[in-house]
Amino acid sequence: MDFIALERSVTAHNYDPLPVVLTEAKGVWVTDTEGRRYLDMMSAYSAVSLGHGHPRILNAMMEQASRLAVTSRAYHTDILGPFLERLVQVTGLDMALPMNTGAEAVETAIKAARRWGYSRKKIAPDQAEIIVAENNFHGRTTTIVGFSSDESYREGFGPFAGGFKLVPFGDATAVERMMTKNTCAVLIEPIQGEAGIVVPPEGYLKDLRAICDRHNVLLILDEVQSGLGRTGRWFAHQHEDIKPDGLVLGKALGGGVYPVSAFVGTHDVMSVFNPGSHGSTFGGNALAARIGLEALAIIEEEHLVERSAEMGGYLQDRLRAMRSNIVKDVRGRGLWVGVEVDANVVSARSVCDALLENGVLSKDTHGTVLRFAPPLTITRDEIDWGMERIERVFARAVH
Repeated sequence: MDFIALERSVTAHNYDPLPVVLTEAKGVWVTDTEGRRYLDMMSAYSAVSLGHGHPRILNAMMEQASRLAVTSRAYHTDILGPFLERLVQVTGLDMALPMNTGAEAVETAIKAARRWGYSRKKIAPDQAEIIVAENNFHGRTTTIVGFSSDESYREGFGPFAGGFKLVPFGDATAVERMMTKNTCAVLIEPIQGEAGIVVPPEGYLKDLRAICDRHNVLLILDEVQSGLGRTGRWFAHQHEDIKPDGLVLGKALGGGVYPVSAFVGTHDVMSVFNPGSHGSTFGGNALAARIGLEALAIIEEEHLVERSAEMGGYLQDRLRAMRSNIVKDVRGRGLWVGVEVDANVVSARSVCDALLENGVLSKDTHGTVLRFAPPLTITRDEIDWGMERIERVFARAVH
């Protein structure tokens, strides 16, 4: 069967996948329908940070699903409390609101910030403003794409909600200049993922924390991709030793098998919600809570944060040492690395296609950056296997 042709005939063309049909996966390896094996250097944008088919996740999922899966939040369960208790312990915050996808958690953060602005800061009704960064990526809902600076995310989807102000990423002074009495929050990615693994200048997050404190403004960090060990710390903001007022989490929280997300915040922020003000039928269901709790335990007990720091340093060193005339920059933290190529010489997508032919799965962004973000369980030998092929592809462009 031609699976690619079938998928194209019945699926809206909102993605442009690489020409491979995957059918099995284990750990850092995936296999296509022809039996060819590939090293997964994307891990589903961090959703598979624990590796494919982690046995502890599968066991927890099967055990919980056979006992209790979905009841809605109309009732209590014996697993949601333990899951969120552990989540607030890990984040150092006070309370959490569980959702399903990262975009839903971002929407939750926006609602919390606005209601906090009205009830705590006494902003006039419908005047709350949130400052966001250019080249941001926080999801695909109409509210979120409305404050994107990428026209391809916005085209044809307006009219958009107001109340958002764009500033350059990495420029804390621009954030302060943009603030008014109506500013309720700054919503930012500590490292921009979809923009190409863009790491801000040292001290940026500390400056934002100080600015928000001076102006009585919430600092909300979107760590859907960067959180839970991806950058070599539990959370990317810990590299600058700051604490946000709110934290958006997802992807890796689902153990690679289920959508699990949450907005976590201080008691002051989370107490703005009351029964009926927000909800989700599936958010915080028993199956999601059990998987999320197990995912947190695996990250801690298998020392995946420390592994990300160690293996990420090794991977970045190998990538920076490559001899290639097409590489303009290598940047990242932990096991989250972007390799920017010279668009005048080659497209990032063509490099991805070449890597695919050599057994390595990556994905380009904005036509200029290849992303390398393997499962945090990857070993040094597996990185070496992948780097042999990555170096081979990049070396072909050397003059």
